[in-house]
Amino acid sequence: MPKMNMLQAINNALDIAMAEDDKVLCFGEDVGIFGGVFRATSHLQEKYGKARCFNTPLVEQGIIGFANGLAAQGSVPVAEIQFADYIFPAFDQIVNESAKFRFRSGDLFNVGGLTIRTPYGGGISGGLYHSQSPEAYFAHTPGLKILVPRNPYQAKGLLLSAIRDPDPVIFFEPKRLYRAAVGEVPEEDYQLPIGEAEVTKEGSDVTVLGWGAQMEVIDRAVELAEKEGISCEVIDLRTIMPWDEDTVVESVLKTGRLVITHEAPRTGGFAAEIAATVQERCFLYLESPIERVTGLDTPFPLTLEKEYLPDHLKIFEAIKASVAY
Repeated sequence: MPKMNMLQAINNALDIAMAEDDKVLCFGEDVGIFGGVFRATSHLQEKYGKARCFNTPLVEQGIIGFANGLAAQGSVPVAEIQFADYIFPAFDQIVNESAKFRFRSGDLFNVGGLTIRTPYGGGISGGLYHSQSPEAYFAHTPGLKILVPRNPYQAKGLLLSAIRDPDPVIFFEPKRLYRAAVGEVPEEDYQLPIGEAEVTKEGSDVTVLGWGAQMEVIDRAVELAEKEGISCEVIDLRTIMPWDEDTVVESVLKTGRLVITHEAPRTGGFAAEIAATVQERCFLYLESPIERVTGLDTPFPLTLEKEYLPDHLKIFEAIKASVAY
């Protein structure tokens, strides 16, 4: 089985999808010959031509509006927003059009073939306009699915699932792992299930939950905790919407404790939704308050990025606090 980094796995998934179905189109800012700012679409224009992989103007609302139109006519658009920070000009198109398209017609027409790819998160010293994690904004919108892979194997399998899913999907890619995450990835076509969390490690004392780039940070925190005799169960949520309540609840019923981490700011972050649901379903089983380890309620800083990000030491402290409560 070949080894790939996350960018190669994403490129491989796009290649497979485009080879299989002539209706799959890739477009966005600089995605053509240049291959995108991170090179995720390298060589796709050479292989499939300018009609199926092409550059757009620098207008995010236009990119998604165009994608909605294509999807409504039966194409399978994979639109790239160059950085998740730049998705906000397209917010109206995504929230008011993509998410609601089928509902206004009783599904006589829809944009279910739409996939929006975008790199999110910190860790590259990108400052306040290239480091945000906006998944919670879209989790509040019925009609969208939201996926976040943690490694190359997941990136390929989940992206192929997203492209073939009958609903519009936002696919957030953890950019600090683009080249840092390397792993075995099958060359053949495969899909991973949408809406199912993955228990990556079983344990008995505390459940530690995250997604995307935070999973690697969680692993380092859990290593420290286990040296102190704390048994951690680790869950990768993978899908923000629809999220896998049952897997998380089952784990918390077993451990009695929950630590959730994400890069996005604390207030209104998706950890709050998870915490509210878990306390509703697990109240009498909780041994300690649910802990959240998140970014700060400030714009994303440049020089203080390390202080802002929820690192392994902050998660380790939260694990200890939860168990010692």
